[in-house]
Amino acid sequence: MDHEYYSKERSASLDLLLRFQRLLVSKLYPGDCVGQVPNTYNPDLLGVGSLLKKYTALLCTHISDILPVATSIASTSHRHFAEVSYVVDGDLTGILLPELVVSVVLLLSKNAGLMQEAGAIPLLAGLLEHLDRFNHLAPGKERDDNEDLAWPGIMGSFFTGQSCRNNEEVTLIRKADLENHNKDGGFWTVIDGKVYDIKDFQTQSLTGNSIL
Repeated sequence: MDHEYYSKERSASLDLLLRFQRLLVSKLYPGDCVGQVPNTYNPDLLGVGSLLKKYTALLCTHISDILPVATSIASTSHRHFAEVSYVVDGDLTGILLPELVVSVVLLLSKNAGLMQEAGAIPLLAGLLEHLDRFNHLAPGKERDDNEDLAWPGIMGSFFTGQSCRNNEEVTLIRKADLENHNKDGGFWTVIDGKVYDIKDFQTQSLTGNSIL
């Protein structure tokens, strides 16, 4: 079923590239050299690592050519962004790159020395700027960033530079509400008139609850 589905969604050449990419990863993972010191790896493994670097370089070259054009077109309107995203999702960028990044991270966690020898990671890092420019065009990006960085309804104006009075989503928290919330096991605090939920930080803090 998977083969039938992919054959309809992808071209034969793209499917072949994906299989080749998976073959490279499978040859490097898990391997018999886990834990070996650098410069003592099997020559065959180093050869596969070199091939992975060459493959990654070619893929990154293609993506570096595609994404600036995609970004230029997508910046026209939200509709253009949606259309361009659909095209990119079916291109090498949307099919090969996500799986390659996950695979490289997995290989790095299992055998960092071999991956450093291969030298494919710096090539992927070169794509960050292109990907970031494209992703910044996504509709609702600013709203999503605010929700990721702040407690909902309180900090939106801080990131957008707007006055709290002009922000209809601001939620006013009374002192009694804050005290009752903390009595129930929550951990809200007020800094410069804004309410922060630091409950998750509490478990990670090395300073102790008394300082918090």
